[in-house]
Amino acid sequence: MAVIPWPVKPARHPGSVAASAPRDAAASRVAAAPSDEPAAMAAALIQSRQTILPKRLGAPGPTGAELAQILGAAAHAPDHGQLVPWRFVLVPAPARPALAEVFAQALLERDPEASPEQAEQAREKAHRSPVLLLAVVDAQRGDPEVDLAERMVSAGCAVQNMLLMATAQGYGSALTSGKALKAAGLRALFQLLPSEQAVCFISIGTVVSRKAVRVRPAASSYVSTLQPGRGVVPGF
Repeated sequence: MAVIPWPVKPARHPGSVAASAPRDAAASRVAAAPSDEPAAMAAALIQSRQTILPKRLGAPGPTGAELAQILGAAAHAPDHGQLVPWRFVLVPAPARPALAEVFAQALLERDPEASPEQAEQAREKAHRSPVLLLAVVDAQRGDPEVDLAERMVSAGCAVQNMLLMATAQGYGSALTSGKALKAAGLRALFQLLPSEQAVCFISIGTVVSRKAVRVRPAASSYVSTLQPGRGVVPGF
């Protein structure tokens, strides 16, 4: 039983898309449920999310109203103490050249012998995808008793909410990172506080092409149960 397909915006250059099948009986039951049931709709959306690399994303990107909906979804992430320990910085087209130079400079700082072609490739990464955002987490905002790990989990949930909303709207999306996130030039460009970390970039746009959907692991492969007298045993 294939997963319930989620509608996507037509790709300008359709690529190869393979159907993905659930790996356990529970997922099969969800896929077989009427599509108007909330659980089935949620399952269809989650199972339809796929990383589409920025080089495979093109115009048009989300409208202003759609972007507001994507960003608003982040607010519904778990947030211990309501700290909102994360924030997102939008990088519009006029700001991309400055980011491109930061990418190139970060490369040259790591590898002074990098060729002009490699530096140009680093610059080009700043111009991919119609919508580009930087996710930032503050390790000290609000209650200092809330551990950084909790803040990171909250940020991850906020980002996932945004990716799922973009998927629901029919767009592709991806998270990208790299050594440039720790570069002094990037920290200066985004005016990061000493307590803040640049976590990743979020790219959103229309899917130009995509790879085949990768096989996802069955829940039984990563879930175990603590049982009295037996300890932790595989499965659930």
